[in-house]
Amino acid sequence: MRPTDRLFQLIQILRSRKRPATAAQLAAELETSVRTVYRDIADLMAQRVPIRGEAGIGYVLEEGYDLPPLMLSATELEAAVLGARWLATQGDASLARGARDLLAKLEAVIPPHLQPILADLTMMVAAQEPAPADSVDVARVREWIRQQKCIRIRYQDQAQRVSERTLWPIAVAYFQHTRLLVGWCELRQAFRHFRTDRILQVAFLEQHFAEPVLRLQQRWQDQEQLQKQNQQQNQQ
Repeated sequence: MRPTDRLFQLIQILRSRKRPATAAQLAAELETSVRTVYRDIADLMAQRVPIRGEAGIGYVLEEGYDLPPLMLSATELEAAVLGARWLATQGDASLARGARDLLAKLEAVIPPHLQPILADLTMMVAAQEPAPADSVDVARVREWIRQQKCIRIRYQDQAQRVSERTLWPIAVAYFQHTRLLVGWCELRQAFRHFRTDRILQVAFLEQHFAEPVLRLQQRWQDQEQLQKQNQQQNQQ
């Protein structure tokens, strides 16, 4: 690993930790020596990176510190490129456009030594049929989730039955060939999943959720995990 990449990775590790990290812990993650970590910490402090701590106790990065824009390692750029290539075909219209714009911006601003990654065919997204066209503005749904506002939908299920629901939307799940809207359904008083290509109509309401979205998301995740555990037990 180049010294500049190691310094960047060191900052990222400290940023992700909520407790002080010792030099030995940092050395293990960076796969380097403790002496090298001490030297890198000193170099970063000399560059006025706000790291607090000392040898034998641990180091923390003060809150509010940010890195220069697009200071990406090669691995992080590979992750961004691969994700953008997948979203360009499987994301909703807004995200697909954003993915293509992201690739164009990366090509324009990344340093020369990282440019080959954009043309590298080592990482390929297999040719896939695009997901069915959404019959709802998914970008606006995502915005309503952030604002914690309700929507009312007219939905046609797989058996062609049509129903109307008021939802507290909490997430959009992106799968190969389909997208699902996850929400708390007032009609069923339970979490339900709805394919975005089967939503016939949608009304964006000004009514706010009766419960914070983060709590709803946690409840849904707990429910999904419990169902998964029950299925595994039934299969044993």
